[in-house]
Amino acid sequence: MSSSTSPTSVPLPSIQVLGAVAVAAFLLYRLLRIGSREKFLPPGPPTIPLLGNIHIFPTSLAYHKMSEWNRQYGDIYSLKIGSGTVVVIGSAQAVYEVFDKNSGLTADRPPNHFVDIVTEGYHLVLSHYGSIWRNMRKGAHEILTLKSAIHHRPIQDAESVQLMYELLTQPANFFDSVRRFSMSVILSVTFGKRAPRITTKELLAFFEMHPHWERLLFPGQYAPVDFLPFLKYVPERFAAWKKDCKMVKKMQEDLYFGLMEETKHRLERKGEENGCYMETVIKKADEWGYNYQMVGHLGGTLVEAGSDTTSSFTQTLILALTAFPDVQKKAHAELDRVVGQDRMPTYEDYEHLPYIRAIVNEVHRFRPNAPLIPRRAQDDVFYKGYRIPKGATIVENLYGLFHDPEVYDDPERFWPDRFILSEFGTKKALEKDPGRRNNLAFGSGRRICAGYHVGSYSTAINTMNLLWSFDFLPAKDAHGVERYPDIFNYAEALASFPNPFECVIRPRTPAHATMIKRAFVDHIPDFQRYEHDISPEDKAFTDALRAEVKKSL
Repeated sequence: MSSSTSPTSVPLPSIQVLGAVAVAAFLLYRLLRIGSREKFLPPGPPTIPLLGNIHIFPTSLAYHKMSEWNRQYGDIYSLKIGSGTVVVIGSAQAVYEVFDKNSGLTADRPPNHFVDIVTEGYHLVLSHYGSIWRNMRKGAHEILTLKSAIHHRPIQDAESVQLMYELLTQPANFFDSVRRFSMSVILSVTFGKRAPRITTKELLAFFEMHPHWERLLFPGQYAPVDFLPFLKYVPERFAAWKKDCKMVKKMQEDLYFGLMEETKHRLERKGEENGCYMETVIKKADEWGYNYQMVGHLGGTLVEAGSDTTSSFTQTLILALTAFPDVQKKAHAELDRVVGQDRMPTYEDYEHLPYIRAIVNEVHRFRPNAPLIPRRAQDDVFYKGYRIPKGATIVENLYGLFHDPEVYDDPERFWPDRFILSEFGTKKALEKDPGRRNNLAFGSGRRICAGYHVGSYSTAINTMNLLWSFDFLPAKDAHGVERYPDIFNYAEALASFPNPFECVIRPRTPAHATMIKRAFVDHIPDFQRYEHDISPEDKAFTDALRAEVKKSL
């Protein structure tokens, strides 16, 4: 009897198995989509799964690469950082449309856990947009008026004269002299206490603290806690950033709150008020609803912002004058024609010095203090048909904006004449474009620099004084060959600072040197208004310095 065979039967997959496969495929698809650019975003560099553009994100002087991408992809482009989105803005029109016209949607800052720990959310420049920020900003606007800035011009004039005297007597130390000048001005106008020397204890405390603070703020220096929130729960012994946040917090509070307490005590002593900003804040703290932390951190924020901007500007000014001697010659000719050599410039001369004003504008364009300014979209923002999604980081690329060869002729050249030929330094046909203004370097929208009046006066008076007084010349090597400084040698920092360079600084004539000394003596009463709380060591220094200047006349 023959037996028949039947084919082996294959069981059909169960519904559960099919479901599991479908879920796995969907999850794999979603996983591989991480890092991909959504269709509604502006274009940008090609992405790879999971990472997006992390693998090509620049880690050194990022504004150079980000400006190159602006030239390639347009005035708005996007980067994917894992699942996160960064949109980069690189034109005056885009700044106007995204930040000025949509200021209510783009006034926030990206999340920064380190800032929250160190300042408890009370940092005017870095904190989130909300009720606390609006309250602090309102107070800042009330104290940082043009009227109050004019009140402090005598100490700015006096500190500028001391800077000139230091360049006259210790020209090789010009980097320290510029830093001292910048810090002393902002300490005087904010806390009412000047810093007469680079070793003043408040300056030493600031210069010790600030590099640690900048390291916390600089991307890539620590674990990416804001992108990987679970890292917040790593024990401190395995998380260096936790220890460093505590250290910086203590250093800031010791410095800023210590200065605040000195200001309070000075208010209690009749006859020692000098009208500094924190005197007003302390008096109105209850009226404004400010707590102790808000008062101290507002003062600290003003010090940080004022010091960096003025110091960066002045160091870049000296670098540019040394590297581009033809600019100096034109400036000297204009100053000699308008001011003469028998007196020093005053602020009233500024409006009659178009080339000096052009130099100031060109320094801001050439090396903006903050090359990249990050914001965060609080809701969807639209520009050129693209959607910037809620929560995205929006970077204002000031360096790219100011170095666009389609907008500025020969943008890598320090050439103030561009602001003589065109109001905004642009090619003539572009000067009427929306958003053009000469204070773009001071920010935009609701985050525009509140201390604009103080900062702009310091840059104006310093530019006039330094150019009226000195020749800035390249150093020479052993064979007498001039060594011009590298105009691209800038520090890896949040603010734009040139690395130390050599130059020769000498008075234009012996008469200029004598007038600097006489001006120094004339300004002694202006200095003394801000010296009630200086240390005994600083008091001895100022007495000796003034005796030295008087003796030399």
